[in-house]
Amino acid sequence: MTQEELDALANSVELDEDTDSGEDKENQSGQADTEILESDDYRIDHKTLWPPPPPNQEHKVVHQLDDVTKDSEKKATELLEKLEHISDYFANSENLMNELSQVFDKNIEIFAKLNEKFPNVKSFMEILELNQNSTSKIKDILKHLQNGQDEVMVAMDAMQYQDIHRQKIERVINVMRALSRYMSSLFEGKIDDKKRVSSAVYIEGDNNTNIVSNDDIEALIASLGQK
Repeated sequence: MTQEELDALANSVELDEDTDSGEDKENQSGQADTEILESDDYRIDHKTLWPPPPPNQEHKVVHQLDDVTKDSEKKATELLEKLEHISDYFANSENLMNELSQVFDKNIEIFAKLNEKFPNVKSFMEILELNQNSTSKIKDILKHLQNGQDEVMVAMDAMQYQDIHRQKIERVINVMRALSRYMSSLFEGKIDDKKRVSSAVYIEGDNNTNIVSNDDIEALIASLGQK
């Protein structure tokens, strides 16, 4: 054996080792991908991710996005209406408490004069103190009502995110619809698909192990004849 033949043999052995190493790495990579997608409660093989789900009503992307924008806008409008009602309740309660505060102020004025003229009458002093304490509590209630109105306004301002999200989703929908129309126009043909000749499953030259050769067909016919 010549030196050139020895070198060629060595190169072929190195190529075989590299090929085996590449296959091992590919297998390890595939196992790693599968392990990433696996958990105790949910297991999925990355090979089952294709083909995508059928284009029925449940999986149509634009339909789902349209439903999301419609439902979210409806619920956001209902929530804003509820917040407005709560704000009105706070405002009405604040007005009523202001009216009561005026009544207590009047009572304090009257019983202060009575207590001044009749200091020995304990009931005048007791009623005067009761009205003064009630006036202090009314001020606390008014403060809570005003804080509630402020919180409602903050919540209504925070609800503005819904309108921004709706605009973003609508922009995505418009881009997707534009791409769909473009792709349909790009692949449009002059011949109606119903009038086209059906495509062959296999064509000569395809690299597919499932292709049946003439010899296989003849062997199958011969085996049937023997039976």
